[in-house]
Amino acid sequence: MNALLTIESLSAHHGQLPAVRDVSLQVRQGDILALVGANGAGKTTLLRTLAGAHRASGGTVRWDGVDITRMPANERVAEGLALVPEGRRLFAGMTVRENLLVARAAGRRGQWSFDTVLDAFPQLVPKLNAGAGELSGGQQQAVAIGRALMTNPRVLLLDEVSLGLSPLAVRGVYDALRGVMGQGTTLILVEQDLQRVQAVASRIVCMLEGSVVADAPADQLTRAQITAFYFGVQRPDPAPGGGATGSANGEAADDASRAPQAHQTHQTHQAHQAHQTHQAHKEVA
Repeated sequence: MNALLTIESLSAHHGQLPAVRDVSLQVRQGDILALVGANGAGKTTLLRTLAGAHRASGGTVRWDGVDITRMPANERVAEGLALVPEGRRLFAGMTVRENLLVARAAGRRGQWSFDTVLDAFPQLVPKLNAGAGELSGGQQQAVAIGRALMTNPRVLLLDEVSLGLSPLAVRGVYDALRGVMGQGTTLILVEQDLQRVQAVASRIVCMLEGSVVADAPADQLTRAQITAFYFGVQRPDPAPGGGATGSANGEAADDASRAPQAHQTHQTHQAHQAHQTHQAHKEVA
């Protein structure tokens, strides 16, 4: 099966700071790809760059073989690439109904309509005339996902699905997402909850400092291995033909046991640097 979305040596910056470094991935129809990694690993910037909300500084993004690297975000939505951004970004002064219906401007035909979105998220039915800003976090996330589905995407990009939500709200969102997955929609999601990731993803990609350090089917990675890649304790082996897919050997469990120590060391180093900077500023003053 040909790749639906092909990412080749993609880079993106925030000013002078690199956020995504030489990332190459392929996403096929029906994939449920989870991006995991620590804060600042580049996950959100990668999603925003794929959606056209952040400018790529290098590399290419291909959609069904066509280069869309410089294509505006609204045109990508019309092609079937939709983003649910971190923080939901709803129109707080508009009702739930209005937030959903505004997405029809994309003009794409498909299985998702106002009625089918409400079938997937029945908790929104009694809230249709309520202001989006009055909803709970879980309800707002449901509206954000529903609004994106109204564009009938071929690939749905979900950023920080469970961020700031209660366990009950997270369960409700993921119960609804299972119905979305059952319809064959391709998902790329950023999620910090590794238990959820392993339960829903068909493939896991781990990022560290803007680069991909592991890329494997979800059933071939243990939680210990993911944790080791997450903290940079385990580094990828070169994959045949170039690229890094990550080593998935028995040493990962031992490496993972050292991951918290590595994280603590990293935090201590950051604190020491901050203290030195503060002292320097005092001396200059």
